[in-house]
Amino acid sequence: MPPTALADRQHAEAHEPVVYTDSKLIYFSSISEYTRRFVEKLQMDSARIPLYGYEPKLITTAPYVLLIPTYGGDGGKRSILPQIMKFLGYEENRKNLRGVIGAGNTNFGEYYCIAAKRIAAKCDVPVLYTFELMGTQEDVLKVKEGLETFWKPASQKQQER
Repeated sequence: MPPTALADRQHAEAHEPVVYTDSKLIYFSSISEYTRRFVEKLQMDSARIPLYGYEPKLITTAPYVLLIPTYGGDGGKRSILPQIMKFLGYEENRKNLRGVIGAGNTNFGEYYCIAAKRIAAKCDVPVLYTFELMGTQEDVLKVKEGLETFWKPASQKQQER
């Protein structure tokens, strides 16, 4: 990229509207809204990664878990959507990531929830849970309980043993 183009891009990014969040659950949902409906069932504070480029960028200010779907069964190509890549392109968002939860379709075979697996590997965090499509009520309960346990202070976990 020519230096002037890079400078123009940096200037534009510096003036983008920003929303800051300390939510412990960040998710992406496409226009299908499957992931959003799952997250709503959790009844937890959450923030949604912007779907459209004109929406303010989302920046995390605290540790969080990322919940994302996987798209396309084309050998895992393009399984991580550009919106998620852009979100993780911000250093603060990568730095605060603590784990990933994946939604997917078992019809993708070995590429089931590949987006969550790839992000977890790249960012050196665990895949905490995977579920199919919109998830079941059991998935909702397991994710809710799992996140509550995940966020408990270590000292509190030791006392419960």
